[in-house]
Amino acid sequence: MYFKRRCKITFIAHGATIYSEEGRFSDSANYPPLSDLGVDETENVVKYLKARAVKNDVIYSSPALRTQQSAMLISKFFKQDYETIDNLTPRRCGGWNGMTYSEILEEFPNGISDILDNPEKLLPEGGESAVTFINRIKTEIDELVNNNEGNRIIIVTHPDVIQAAICAALDIPADKLLKIYIRTGSITQISYFENWASLVYSDHVPL
Repeated sequence: MYFKRRCKITFIAHGATIYSEEGRFSDSANYPPLSDLGVDETENVVKYLKARAVKNDVIYSSPALRTQQSAMLISKFFKQDYETIDNLTPRRCGGWNGMTYSEILEEFPNGISDILDNPEKLLPEGGESAVTFINRIKTEIDELVNNNEGNRIIIVTHPDVIQAAICAALDIPADKLLKIYIRTGSITQISYFENWASLVYSDHVPL
């Protein structure tokens, strides 16, 4: 049982948006949509899946507009519908929503270093700590794995959700969350076994 795979998940990060291109924080569900670059990135993912003849049983998506747009392109390729998982949302960033790193550093000089050094600290004004965020994503992924014994599934979601999934799968401490690099339009694959998980590859960007 130790080496019997329970589920294989291919995580696909949504395509670029004007916020990701500008380096802005965003936890909004309805904005921004995919940019032209984001559509191109997702189409490159579809081409990659086709070239690799990737097999799939179920497709899931986060609820945000940008992930739904990406999931639509992918589900069209597989000729199957996708299911929305409401709690696979990005880390709640509260008052930092819509701000760039430089804007945050200007208004909150110690803000970034503070959350890096204190993973249990909440982001300002209704934000979410790294520890809470990782635990939330782990709960959702564990449920999906339990519901998909023997399946190969695709999850179209946010880069930071994939960062959290990697932390949860590999028992990486929460203070290392932001050190995991995941780009828009990238693919990450994790295999889940009975009591452990294996990161097959991460942040692969098809060209």
